[in-house]
Amino acid sequence: MRSSLTSLSQALRAAFLPLLGTPLLALAQTASPPDTTLPPVVVTGNPLDSDGIATPYSVLAGPGLVLKRGSSLGETLSGLPGVSSSYFGPNANRPVIRGQDGDRIRVLNNAGATLDASALSFDHAVPIDPLVVERLEVLRGPAALLYGGSAVGGVVNAIDNRIPKAAIDGVGGALELRGGGAARERSAGALVEAGGNGLAIHADVFARKTDDLRVPDFDRPVDGGGTERRDRIVNSASDAKGGALGASMQWDHGYLGASVDTYRNDYGIVAEEDVLIRMQRDKLALAGEWRDLGGPIRSVRARLQATDYQHQEVEGSGEVGTTFKNKGSDGRLEFEHAPLGDLKGVFGLQAEHAKFEALGEEAFVPSTTSDQLALFAHEELKLQGASRLSFGARVERHRIESEGDAGAADPKFGDAQSRRYTAGSAAVGGVWDLAPAFGSGWQLNGNLAYTERAPTNYELFANGVHIATAAFERGDAELGKEKGSNLDVALEWKSGHDRLRAGAFVSNFSNYIALLRTGEPDFVSDEGEAFPVYAFQGVRARLSGFELEGAWRVLEGARTIDLEAQLDAVRATNRSTGEPLPRIAPLRVKLGAAYGLEGWTLRGEVVRAQKQDRVPDDDEATAGYTLINLALSKRLAWDGNDALFFVKLDNLTDRLAYNAGSVVTVRDLAPLPGRSLSAGLRVAF
Repeated sequence: MRSSLTSLSQALRAAFLPLLGTPLLALAQTASPPDTTLPPVVVTGNPLDSDGIATPYSVLAGPGLVLKRGSSLGETLSGLPGVSSSYFGPNANRPVIRGQDGDRIRVLNNAGATLDASALSFDHAVPIDPLVVERLEVLRGPAALLYGGSAVGGVVNAIDNRIPKAAIDGVGGALELRGGGAARERSAGALVEAGGNGLAIHADVFARKTDDLRVPDFDRPVDGGGTERRDRIVNSASDAKGGALGASMQWDHGYLGASVDTYRNDYGIVAEEDVLIRMQRDKLALAGEWRDLGGPIRSVRARLQATDYQHQEVEGSGEVGTTFKNKGSDGRLEFEHAPLGDLKGVFGLQAEHAKFEALGEEAFVPSTTSDQLALFAHEELKLQGASRLSFGARVERHRIESEGDAGAADPKFGDAQSRRYTAGSAAVGGVWDLAPAFGSGWQLNGNLAYTERAPTNYELFANGVHIATAAFERGDAELGKEKGSNLDVALEWKSGHDRLRAGAFVSNFSNYIALLRTGEPDFVSDEGEAFPVYAFQGVRARLSGFELEGAWRVLEGARTIDLEAQLDAVRATNRSTGEPLPRIAPLRVKLGAAYGLEGWTLRGEVVRAQKQDRVPDDDEATAGYTLINLALSKRLAWDGNDALFFVKLDNLTDRLAYNAGSVVTVRDLAPLPGRSLSAGLRVAF
């Protein structure tokens, strides 16, 4: 098998040699360009800093992240293997991993909880701007063992250096400017770091403004029936800004630091032409690590943070219609024990507390208080060669209390009530070195996990009209835990710049909490509007799929040529009814290449998404599409400073396309971006 791949690589090199005298029209994946240099160890889900982990993952960093940055995490990550987005227009755009979204995907910042309201509703944005993120890591598949029940579908970890973890000597920083694109983005971000004598300081600031997103001409539905011709997504402009200040003390065996940061974002809701969300989030974080300790405990890592989140939904008249607040704290403490022969591991505890409030006319969830306390352990056993086996378990206690509104003039949520759950998760995985049988670079990864997730406050207590879904949503306070098992296997090969990965997964849920139409008569509001009634209920479900990805350097030297390919698909079924689950990305194919010469790289990609017609009865099929994207970049260096300049041309053919992962009520209002030209410059000093 190894000789076959070597022969293929040689054949590709021979095929492309005649093209070297002329420029190459490159079709390349910008997510992982050939000139990206990544740290050798993934951080998320890898507390023992192993060379590889059994759970499949993707990383964006360096030039690859610069080229792929969007105005949201969903836009930035969409297109990675197994990753799509919820796409409620360009501003509220949360990552979807292998068909799972909401509270099944854990969005973290430096491994800490974001404590926002983005999982509650599709029109609520994640308060993390990719402009100030230095590295994005995505775990595909259950990560509940280390991060809790809200990670049964995967994890997105946005990593920055706001609390420096390593010594800084002197002064350095970076400046990034971006402009153009389908939303006429104008953005800038800057960071400065300085240190010496054990002290490290970090400061950053960013600002981003966008106009209504330009799209290919489309027929936009209007109130009262009919359509109107549009070339922009109505009410999709945004104005975001923020910054942070952090510092840490460093010593030979650890660090201790703190940071404060703020985030502000005013953006339009595309489902309502005259409604603006005014979001703000402030956070205080503490973190530290003590390494190389004597005795049975080898190291200790700790993180504690307090978050104050609020957003107001402002009507066109200036009146605040609804206010959402989420104030809370979360902490994590990890202990790495001394090796026991070939066995090493960590154990720890995690706690979260959140006070959620929804106030106003469109509040469909009562004010609630949620508490979680968890214990976990993760162990790794070294086997022969580079092979290793990992296993662990987690148990967590949840308490969710609803304040109700029994004393209100027009009560919707009734008496105060409380629910308690004990959820457990366990996993076993392995990385097997196949070099003795197949040759250098081959390995087999596998992971088997059982997960439990406690219902969220809205799954338990919702009772009202949800404007984002245009439905009356009802929770069920008697819901049981979500329970599922997952099997993930993958065969990988790596040799220098060349790599190949073929993986498959299946998740079976004996109780999967889904929002389903009840079939009862529509709810009619005081204004006479009719809304279909949906209820959260537990069903049996199965999600399965595969991911194929590969990269080949077909020419090495002063000039380089790299080819890349990717194919992924998810199939999701409500086994209680036989219907498909909603908002599932279709089969996707990505083909690309990149041509590099003297710091210049010409790259692009062809992305094909098939028609998604496997949808439930209350959804609609989404047409397939093909997009072509091109990018030209130049890396510069002078006096020890580095810079990256880029120009991107996206959706070259101005193809009208829709995201199958969007909720059906907004899909026809928000096509994907049209043809656009953008440019940017990042300078590191």
